[in-house]
Amino acid sequence: MTFSADLFAGRTVVVAGGTSGIGAATAQRFADLGARVLSFGLGALMAPANRRIENHEVDVLKPGALEAFFSSVEAVDVLVNCTGVSRDRGEWSKATFDEVMAINLTSVMDCCRLARPRMQAGSAMVNIASMYSTFGAADRPAYAASKGAIVQLTKSLAQEYAQADIRVNAVAPGWIVTPLSRALFADEPVSAPILRRIPAGRWGAAEEVADAIVFLSSDAARYVTGACLPVDGGYLTS
Repeated sequence: MTFSADLFAGRTVVVAGGTSGIGAATAQRFADLGARVLSFGLGALMAPANRRIENHEVDVLKPGALEAFFSSVEAVDVLVNCTGVSRDRGEWSKATFDEVMAINLTSVMDCCRLARPRMQAGSAMVNIASMYSTFGAADRPAYAASKGAIVQLTKSLAQEYAQADIRVNAVAPGWIVTPLSRALFADEPVSAPILRRIPAGRWGAAEEVADAIVFLSSDAARYVTGACLPVDGGYLTS
């Protein structure tokens, strides 16, 4: 165990997009560290079970859904925004581009706006950016644009909320093994050149991203705000 088992005891952590992938791993990690975790997203019934995690079915595109969820939450000590999708080349159509931006960017701002009145001094927000915050992506223009915007949104929120002693940071995952990425990694002709470029020499695990999120949410990062931490095995350096 990297962290003290009671690091977040007595605290409430909200994980948007916490029902699968990096979000689910993050919800599990906070629960293991003693937090009460409120996780929401699609497929809540299929999310990993834990006595400290409450999974809620919430569609961020449904009008009023986020407002309804946050109205039931009295206090938030940590907000983690993991909600995100990629539609690959379908993103070149206007309808799909707009949908991806609404999910990946607008819903994140909505969650931060709705959580803010429920947060006190010493609270933290962590958003999920991406290595595509740095790179463009011909195959996923909306995804890349939304994740680049997440970095700037994080900086803007950090400036605004610092006066209330609320920190806002982001992590930028690289090639992480999730249910959505396994097919790509199994396609060796496609994945082999990617793997060769990663200095660490392996794919990342969702739990490793979760650990970075835990750090940024903890008092160990109490003087860190407005930062975007790559969790990519050195991919951006090569």
